[in-house]
Amino acid sequence: MRVGSFVLAAQFPGQGQGEALHRAVRSAEVAEEAGLDSVWLAEHHFVPYGTCPSAITLAALLLGRTRRLRVGTAVSVLPTVHPVALGEQAALLHLTSGGRFSLGVGRGGPWVDLEVFGAGLAAYEEGFPESLDLLVRWLREPSVAADSERYSFREVPVVPRPSENLAEAPGPEVVVACTSPASVRLAAERGLPMLLGMHVGDEEKAEMVALWQGHARAAGRPSDEVFGAGHVSAGVCQIADRRTDAVETLVKAMPGWLRQGLGAHVTVDGRQRAMRDPVAYTELLCGLHPVGTPRLCADRLAATSERTGISRFALLVEGSGDLAATEENVRRLGAEVLPHLG
Repeated sequence: MRVGSFVLAAQFPGQGQGEALHRAVRSAEVAEEAGLDSVWLAEHHFVPYGTCPSAITLAALLLGRTRRLRVGTAVSVLPTVHPVALGEQAALLHLTSGGRFSLGVGRGGPWVDLEVFGAGLAAYEEGFPESLDLLVRWLREPSVAADSERYSFREVPVVPRPSENLAEAPGPEVVVACTSPASVRLAAERGLPMLLGMHVGDEEKAEMVALWQGHARAAGRPSDEVFGAGHVSAGVCQIADRRTDAVETLVKAMPGWLRQGLGAHVTVDGRQRAMRDPVAYTELLCGLHPVGTPRLCADRLAATSERTGISRFALLVEGSGDLAATEENVRRLGAEVLPHLG
């Protein structure tokens, strides 16, 4: 089992953006010290829900500051960036880090981001599969050309080539954020592992894994790929000597952040988006994920792995909103939870 942290660089009420980013960087540095496997970095634009606008840029910083930790994006929003540009950056980080980089990509949302970056709503609603395929080709082939309405260019060499033998893996792994049957099928047919969100529980994640496996088999993917896919389960982790204390920490801090952060999203076409009740959502997360004593947290992770077949975790550890508390949470995860997981 491989346990890592999920870092949003969340801006809690009363905090500055620099404060949120400093906490994000420190929590990743402490994750390596504490023995965690990885850190996964979120990306958001124009909202305090997350203050990191470029997960791959922050990944570069953290790869330079660490020596063992795997660093991944969760996710780079593909519709707002050219897939070749993202592929070049991913190849660069893969090679220079000795293979410690993972590229997580997702479709994002119908946000004003699409207007600001000139992608348009079609890039979100229809263009994700094409962008994903071009990105994967860039990371797997020696040269690439494109001839479509959206992407059209002559054949050019891939420089740097991520398949050069400077790292153990032939190229950076690509993980796809999946929230619907359509996105599960998209990832499965390409043999790409899934990143599953923290808003869904074990039963739904198990169903998505089974669906992925069915589509992957139907697409002719090899058996070792079908059953050995490194899917990632996102969740929340808060550790305390009593479960009630862990829950209280999150219920006090997270609703204010959620209300402020989620409420700041603006749709590109004016469509209405219903926002979850922040308190109810926080309570839901506390019930789904490892929130409580170290033993309870270990048991919850083991149970999720057994029920879903997923053995990689990306856990939100900054739910208190406080730097010192976040660092302590990460250290306890490494010292008091990981040993129970073998």
